[in-house]
Amino acid sequence: MLLSPIFSCGTRTMERTAESFSLSLTKSMSYVTKCFMWLSFLISTMTILSKPAESSNIIRSLPGFSGSLPFKLETGYIGVGEDEVVQLFYYFVESEGNPTEDPLVLWMTGGPGCSGLCGLWFEIGPLKFNMVKYNGSLPTFSLNQHSWTKVSSMIFIDAPVGTGFSYSRTLEGANITDKINAQHCHDFMRKWLTGHPKFIANPVYIGGDSYSGIPVPIVVKYISDGNEDGEKPEINIKGYVLGNPITDPKFDRNSKIPFANRMALISDELYKSAKMTCKGEYVIVKKDNLPCQKDLQAISERTVDINMGHVLEPKCPSDRKFPENRMDDRRILQEKYRDLLLSPVQSLEFGCRNYKNLLLHVWANDVHVQKALHVRMGTVNAWIRCNDNMFYTKDVESSIAYHRYLRTKHCRALIYSGDHDMVAPYLGTLRWLNSLNSTIVDDWRPWVVSDQIAGYIREYSNYVTFATVKGAGHVATEFMPQECFEMFKRWISHEPL
Repeated sequence: MLLSPIFSCGTRTMERTAESFSLSLTKSMSYVTKCFMWLSFLISTMTILSKPAESSNIIRSLPGFSGSLPFKLETGYIGVGEDEVVQLFYYFVESEGNPTEDPLVLWMTGGPGCSGLCGLWFEIGPLKFNMVKYNGSLPTFSLNQHSWTKVSSMIFIDAPVGTGFSYSRTLEGANITDKINAQHCHDFMRKWLTGHPKFIANPVYIGGDSYSGIPVPIVVKYISDGNEDGEKPEINIKGYVLGNPITDPKFDRNSKIPFANRMALISDELYKSAKMTCKGEYVIVKKDNLPCQKDLQAISERTVDINMGHVLEPKCPSDRKFPENRMDDRRILQEKYRDLLLSPVQSLEFGCRNYKNLLLHVWANDVHVQKALHVRMGTVNAWIRCNDNMFYTKDVESSIAYHRYLRTKHCRALIYSGDHDMVAPYLGTLRWLNSLNSTIVDDWRPWVVSDQIAGYIREYSNYVTFATVKGAGHVATEFMPQECFEMFKRWISHEPL
């Protein structure tokens, strides 16, 4: 097995969507919604036009958790961008192991626009919600025995601006793109380390899941290049971690139909027909290719009621409104898995996995919680788990070029996928990893937790580890917390999975 190096990353060495009535209606509604957002923004910022100083606060207790917190939690704001008009909110949890030597991880939740609280409370942080039916009282927490903070210090960030409790002091600053978001996170890390000098020597990793597959490798590149250009403080960047990553539509979306066949969601005969009529291209389809259109229609009808986040779990009511037109033959390929709070969270059913979204919505919008977190009151009208109405432009269609660039920099990378995820199927992830033309040095062996197979692993010669997480969906850490913790702990410690 290839042993990954322990030195830092080196120095610098289409979707074409069908236009339809429903899409036009969605755009019109989006325009109206954003007009109201501009008005709300103007009103909310009238009291925060002065430039605030960067702030950080130690949180010793939290509403919903009994007693003092048994870990060190810090929250705060750091200004980034021109004139620091963008104020990014963060949650820092110091390692419960050896904080002077353990790695420091900046964790970017997907979306774009999903709060860092998702990673903190739903995935890899030290607390988790007690899953009891909401009765009007404040939701409560218990300790997460599989928190990644047991072996690393972690910063959960509300990025891009407009996410969670982050905000902009100007209208112009609220306009964001993939690259601007990545630059903001790069600036954030240098400023955060300046204010926390005792962590400057610690190994640094950038991590995230889902849509973070786009900005995370960009952030790592910016950090690596910034180090070479002499930016201070120098960041001891070692690599990055990505779970169920969105990476490239050519690979991600085109892998959904082969994945559906492997999961026995569509028949071999239908799959073979679609493969022949569509010639392996299921996203960009010519309108006059009627046989392909017919096959995609049949596939859509057979999979429309499948839970894309985990194909074996029931499809529960969502807190996001999806298009009503089920006959759209591209719906399976265009569906975005983000339980956005665009419809009342009260529609969520107790017993469903996403019921925790209701608990988090209630908790994060409680005024006592926001005061405990030292949120700047009046900067955000209401906390939203995933904000779909940001002024966000996706200007990076694929992050593969950034992965390829980082392969020349000795950056370690851990890429993992839940093997029952149809949002970003592992098949697509494997295909873009293989497109990097790296040598496979350890192929498809099981990795084990508690004497049970937890998934399968492939090691590449360019410091990349790919792992499946058996039985997990989108995202893997929510479904298999123990297995994912063991995977991360071994990898971050340079131990074989």
